[in-house]
Amino acid sequence: MNALFAQHALLPEGWRRDVHIEWNDAGDLLAVTPDTVQPHGVPVACLVMPGMVNLHSHAFQRALGGLTETAGEGPDSFWTWRDLMYRFARNITPEHIEAIAAQLFSECLRHGYTSVCEFHYVQRDQQGAMYARPAQTAERVVAASKTAGIGITMLPVLYSYSGFGEQPLKPEQNRFRTDPADILRIVESLEPLRDAQTEVGVAPHSLRAASIAQVRELLASLPDSRPVHIHIAEQQGEVQQSVARTGARPVRYLLDNIDVDARWCLVHATHLDEGEVASLAASGAVAGLCPTTEANLGDGLFPLEPFLKAGGRFGIGSDSHISQSPVEELRWLEYGQRLLHQRRNVAASAEQRKVGDFLWQGALQGGALAAGRRVGSLSAGLRADLLVLDSEHPNLDGAEPSDVLGSVVFCGNDNLVRDVLAGGRWVVRDGAHMGQDAITQRYKQVLTELRRLRS
Repeated sequence: MNALFAQHALLPEGWRRDVHIEWNDAGDLLAVTPDTVQPHGVPVACLVMPGMVNLHSHAFQRALGGLTETAGEGPDSFWTWRDLMYRFARNITPEHIEAIAAQLFSECLRHGYTSVCEFHYVQRDQQGAMYARPAQTAERVVAASKTAGIGITMLPVLYSYSGFGEQPLKPEQNRFRTDPADILRIVESLEPLRDAQTEVGVAPHSLRAASIAQVRELLASLPDSRPVHIHIAEQQGEVQQSVARTGARPVRYLLDNIDVDARWCLVHATHLDEGEVASLAASGAVAGLCPTTEANLGDGLFPLEPFLKAGGRFGIGSDSHISQSPVEELRWLEYGQRLLHQRRNVAASAEQRKVGDFLWQGALQGGALAAGRRVGSLSAGLRADLLVLDSEHPNLDGAEPSDVLGSVVFCGNDNLVRDVLAGGRWVVRDGAHMGQDAITQRYKQVLTELRRLRS
């Protein structure tokens, strides 16, 4: 039996006192009992909360951070950034991918993510040929998740076209090329890796890169319980191209042609009209929001307020990993809305007026749906994923539980996560990842190799 006694713990109903948390060796929570007496010999923590789900990750892009922040000859945009990313992806090997992912996942854990959804599209070798094992690069990312100790939902990406109207891929996109049969082979190859810490779904890259017919073909052979993610309406240019080719905006086109439900995550969904906001919320799908990447790429601001009023679900992801902090994603999700509407405390409800609590709990619920795993709260039967906060930090010392998440999300830039339990395993202690030295050493070697290849 494994146990922790929390003086204060964030449960689904809110902060509770004197919570006895028990989990088994398989990493499942057995009991979460508030208002109890501390059992003899059980370790004590002051402030405990559920680990966050990172619902959108391109792990290999971690190594690209900071290398695209030089202005070009003309206006820079998502599209010019994408060209730089393609050139970077040209040189990475499966070994590089694993090392980069392990570094990223260890960083995500230290900052409070205990699960990640990997939107994985580097499937082929540098010459554009499929590897002998079609899931080789996906297997490497899953191996990195095991090394770091983070739970993962692997999402092999369907990527067949360069634009609406089934335009042929460009040469620099050949490493990403897949059709529905390729993705189903990869999913089948990954089946033996599925366990309580690992789920496998699929990800049509976008309506630019996968046709409606292909999405239908893929879904017809996928178990109904598996998560499905898609990039959509990230950029105004994408919306304009969709209207020109299909006669409809991308979210409307998807919803009108595919049965989108709660197993779907629509990543970004930045540019929605009023009808799309209402329809997306009604579908039960999760809006996968990545504010730091969306800001970095100049995407725009998601219509969060009307979406929440319509009952929409949301979660957060770190996408290109210029940040590995859920706090930064949630902070800028709220701050973007404050700038847009020129008022404060936008992400709240009549039931939950504490903005930090609303954001953390809402992102947990949406992230759990998007991951398709038993995560998202401290509840019996779910995975033992939790964070122990540094209660002695000046921002938290003596704080009332009701004020904790306000401080965590909106006060200062120190990482307030002290210890992290993921899948019943302590992977971070006193702010340090248990395998950080070896993981970082390998990552540094990879960066050296990639710089040499670029020069």
